[in-house]
Amino acid sequence: MALKIDIFPCLSDNYGFLVRDEASGKVACIDTPEASTIIARAEALGWRIDTILNTHWHGDHGGGNAEVKAHFGCDIYGPAEVAEHWPLDHVLKPGDVFQLGETALDVIDLGGHTHGIIGYLDRAGGNVFVADCLFPLGCGRMFEGTPQQFWASLSRLAALPGDTIIWSAHEYTLANLKFAESLGETETLKARGERIRQMREAGQFTVPSTVAEEIATNPFLVYPLREKDVGAQAAKFAEVRAMKDVFK
Repeated sequence: MALKIDIFPCLSDNYGFLVRDEASGKVACIDTPEASTIIARAEALGWRIDTILNTHWHGDHGGGNAEVKAHFGCDIYGPAEVAEHWPLDHVLKPGDVFQLGETALDVIDLGGHTHGIIGYLDRAGGNVFVADCLFPLGCGRMFEGTPQQFWASLSRLAALPGDTIIWSAHEYTLANLKFAESLGETETLKARGERIRQMREAGQFTVPSTVAEEIATNPFLVYPLREKDVGAQAAKFAEVRAMKDVFK
């Protein structure tokens, strides 16, 4: 049976995710950006959160851990870097598999935004939870990692099947679109941009997207992937990231 995914806004531009294994009824919360909103959402759905799955240590991803745990009595899993800021019950590392009922979630290395950030891949269902590694038409800021590390993470995502659904943790898409258009507009980007603007005008989320969409239009993939070797790709990624860092 499938994984049921509920996405909802938190804070100013975060997304929260509740995921339910339909076979067992087990529920996990991917990060805890806003505890009160997460608790209310779970109760409205009639879901009891069994597990918190953290991706990285930033406050808008793990800041609600304690309150959600206190309310539901759930265990908290995440990378070692989270344990330096908030208590974890269990540490996860890339290569591990977290079993949510009958759904296997592969723990993948997404280092770059922070050193130890991880993602969760539902390989059977074609879903990947990427936190702040990759956004529609964008990627996270490189606060701790290196260009080589970050590019390896993006390459890992780009290698997934094109129809894999990418669940990103923020609604940054209009700003990302503006930057992407400044680098040169293809017909594919123009068409996607029109859809994105219509969606936002209608109050719709632009998350999720797909691997194929990002490979075709995301400048943090488009331009590096034109290079022939990994070193040149990482260098091009660093160049594009530096441009975005100062883009107004």
